[in-house]
Amino acid sequence: MSQTVDRALSILPLLAEGPADLGQVADRLGVHKSTALRLLRTLHEHGLVYRQSDQRYRLGARLFALAQEAMENLDVREIAHAHLVRLNEQCGHTVHLAVYEENEVLYIDKVESRYPVRMYSRIGKPVAITVAAVAKLLLADLPEHERRALAEKLDYPMYTPRSTPHAAAFLQELAKVREQGWATDLGGHEESINCVAAPIRGADGRVVAAMSVSAPNVVVTADELLTLLPLVRRTADAISGEYSGRTPAEPK
Repeated sequence: MSQTVDRALSILPLLAEGPADLGQVADRLGVHKSTALRLLRTLHEHGLVYRQSDQRYRLGARLFALAQEAMENLDVREIAHAHLVRLNEQCGHTVHLAVYEENEVLYIDKVESRYPVRMYSRIGKPVAITVAAVAKLLLADLPEHERRALAEKLDYPMYTPRSTPHAAAFLQELAKVREQGWATDLGGHEESINCVAAPIRGADGRVVAAMSVSAPNVVVTADELLTLLPLVRRTADAISGEYSGRTPAEPK
């Protein structure tokens, strides 16, 4: 039974490369055509493959529907939370998780700093979109025309002298973030607060969320906070692997 299941599942990545006829499927599996046909018929009955009019097989619509349903039911916060807590335990600073929804970047999780001086931020609150490190990562992943359109219609409040002053500077910063794969906010929103952030990616490589570590200058300098970037990026990569299914979930 396990060999039959293995063979049937092996057909799917073959058809992901493009339509294939019975002979091609049998050759790839190393089985007789009659065996390949039985497997294809079973997959066809479940809507996972479809037989075209030219007698070639391709992936079925049911497979795409299942994939979409699975993606919609993934909760990045639930997957990420244990990793955020672990990162907080390692560094002691405030850890945030954020997503981009309806032209806003929102915090969806937060683990408080263990230090007495804490950040004023809360789950569900929009971030300062033109300066926040998590926002830069989420917006940098948008298609270029969307980035430009969004940048042109944003306001650019000068929270501090280090805030992003206008759309051209913002687009330049997003291009830099897109290339390097991480982002910072070094006193752009509050002069005394610094932040480093890394992206969380789905199976298609797109950024689905961003996580950050933030700390005030009285606790740690900007340079000292930047030394945590490798740890932040490893944490984001671990969440990405679990979210996309590339790595198994860790026991809770």
